[in-house]
Amino acid sequence: MMMTRRDCLIAGGAALGLAAALAQQKPATKLGVELGCISASRFTPYQYLDYFHKVGIEAAQFNAGTLGIKEADPDEAELRKIRAYAENLGVSLMAYSGRSICPTSTGFDARQGTAEQQIAQGLRVAKIIGAKCMRVVLGSFKDRPEIDRHLDSMTKVIKNVRSQVHDSGIKLALENHNADLQAREIKALIEEVGFDTLGVCLDSGNPLAIMEDPHLTLELLGPYALTSHVRDTAVWRVPEGVALRWCNMGEGNVDIDGWVKKFVKMQPSLPVSFENLPQPTPRIIPIFGPDDLRYFPKMPAQDLARYLALAEHGKPLPNATPVPANRRGDQQREDLEVCIRYTRKLLSTAV
Repeated sequence: MMMTRRDCLIAGGAALGLAAALAQQKPATKLGVELGCISASRFTPYQYLDYFHKVGIEAAQFNAGTLGIKEADPDEAELRKIRAYAENLGVSLMAYSGRSICPTSTGFDARQGTAEQQIAQGLRVAKIIGAKCMRVVLGSFKDRPEIDRHLDSMTKVIKNVRSQVHDSGIKLALENHNADLQAREIKALIEEVGFDTLGVCLDSGNPLAIMEDPHLTLELLGPYALTSHVRDTAVWRVPEGVALRWCNMGEGNVDIDGWVKKFVKMQPSLPVSFENLPQPTPRIIPIFGPDDLRYFPKMPAQDLARYLALAEHGKPLPNATPVPANRRGDQQREDLEVCIRYTRKLLSTAV
């Protein structure tokens, strides 16, 4: 039977309504991933990108290892192929992951050249793949005893490369990484060297390892965020201080839903990028011993009180069974997909 013009309009309207409904189900905010959290898969860059396209990841943060390159001598033609492949799949490579840029840090690898040389090498790779920022770090908690010296060292490096950063069009994004720096220290550093040179790779899980409420971290550093590492955490009080255990999205008790919603409101153009690192057992952060706070002489009392209040309301998360080495890649992908489903639903219902 031939359709009338009215029938066509009705059918067309129904199709548009269905498309609109589907569009509403998919959050406007993109989901991304830092590849270190699924590196046990040992995929090629193209296999990673195919997998991301399959599961709905639209932004990927590669590092030299997951790209399969040496920063000092990268295969530029291959990097351009990877970029083109990602663009064809609709996967953004807007952030590239570098390493420590603090020459006095225990985490700095002097075998790769000076800090300035390593930054220049990383910026070159980042530019080829189309990144807008390069994630860097100071070090880890091992550096806290002399943190002022390390901050001075890294500040000099950043000032030395300011013109190179500006010329490249790619900002440095300092991660609040592995209990090295608190948010107030990072904020002061950005204000000294300039946001036109240095922003933040904002991690939601690391603050808890350095006695900081992640919502405080977000309040202080969210305006400077250039990319993110998002994961959930369970925290609770123990006699020595605080126990924390990183976990899949929705399994923790730090109000990760509220954190994500505030992040999206602050930075609506940025992806919510997972760095999912679930732990089978908790990590203990000692606080109440006579020397436990000696490396935090400038920490405001209200910041510590806020952290302890968060832990006081938390409940222990039971230990998980460790994953055998031969299952680790599969488990990492399964955990990531749990986080994708949870966060997609959260963002779809967010007002």
